[in-house]
Amino acid sequence: MSEDSAQHWAKVDPEGRLVLPAEVARNFGLAPGAEVQFVEVTNGLHLHRPITSLAKIYIEPTNLCNLTCRTCVRNAWNEPLGRMSDFVFNRVIESVRNLGSPPTIFFGGLGEPLFHPRIVEMVAQARQAGCRVELITNGTLLDVHLSKDLVEAGLNLLWVSIDGANPESYADVRLGAALPQIIKNIEGFHALRRTLDDSKPEIGIAFVAMKQNINELPAVLRLCTRLRASRIMISNVLPYTREFCGEVLYSRVLGEITKVPSPWVPSLDLPRIDANETTREALHYIRRGGYNLSYNGDYFGRSTDRCPFIERGATAIAWDGSLSPCLPLMHDHDSYLDESTRHSRRYVIGNISEHSLDELWEQPDYMSFRRRVQTFDFSPCTLCGGCELRDTNEEDCYGNTFPTCGGCLWAQNVIQCP
Repeated sequence: MSEDSAQHWAKVDPEGRLVLPAEVARNFGLAPGAEVQFVEVTNGLHLHRPITSLAKIYIEPTNLCNLTCRTCVRNAWNEPLGRMSDFVFNRVIESVRNLGSPPTIFFGGLGEPLFHPRIVEMVAQARQAGCRVELITNGTLLDVHLSKDLVEAGLNLLWVSIDGANPESYADVRLGAALPQIIKNIEGFHALRRTLDDSKPEIGIAFVAMKQNINELPAVLRLCTRLRASRIMISNVLPYTREFCGEVLYSRVLGEITKVPSPWVPSLDLPRIDANETTREALHYIRRGGYNLSYNGDYFGRSTDRCPFIERGATAIAWDGSLSPCLPLMHDHDSYLDESTRHSRRYVIGNISEHSLDELWEQPDYMSFRRRVQTFDFSPCTLCGGCELRDTNEEDCYGNTFPTCGGCLWAQNVIQCP
């Protein structure tokens, strides 16, 4: 059984209250008095992490990068560039040490973490604070010396972005990158980790899917097997420039997203079934037939209108120490939704240089925002093409004010981050 899923038994006490094992309650931040949202599903209950639980911190060591990828947000922004100072990072670690339970620290954001000269020391400090540590990279700087240092620093999981299986297509997206060298770097990283433990650090591969590279996905998956990757994450591309609007693979599926099963159409429960030439026509008909689809009693659309950052108990800290609720709200940027420009304004709770992590996390406005997002009573901007309010995250037609999340593709499970 994977570490992402585990079986536990709870008990019902004489008053009819559900009592969870102490370890489970502690891991999910279920402190006395915490409020927990739950959803009734066909065959049970789905409990969500309480909004008071801080379990993951995305840290942006720098928003600088050694590449100029065509898919990158840098093609559509005018933000200050820089690297996280020792003072800011030490403030983060000091705050983490004062938390009751150490969170996972993920080094990522909108830059190349390995471009920070002290990234190895940052990983080591986070591990010494008791945190699980993950990092994502484009792989170009992962030479044998840096790989050795990261393994010895205690890195738990290394994510590498790979968007193609042959050098030509890869270079077309990630300008300046050399796929054979990146593969060689990952192979060297794997060889080094075998000197300690054949499974640690784990290797993950992140693939951004678009029309020009989706046919290479099988080859990328074979490459993942060769590289001994234990985790693979596939995301859609988010167009930051108009040229990539024609590359999206989710134009139709956005119109199929619904928050709850519709009472006006029948429910169809699918069994496990092979998807091949024999079943293709039937499955295609089912998909376009307007049914409330479920698999083993679980409704297919239930993952929509769910912020993955809120569900993970996550927050994000930019290189300058500014704390935001998520990666998409960490910087001002423009993107495209149905070929219409959408401006997202950054939302900053405060700065770690001036306030501790728990002070920022427990700020009333931030708590209120997390509760609002978990409820997700925002207008359905990803479905509606009707008004100019969806062109920004300032307000929506339900009366919500900045920041609004109805146009967020992360909440619709279209865009994913590790």
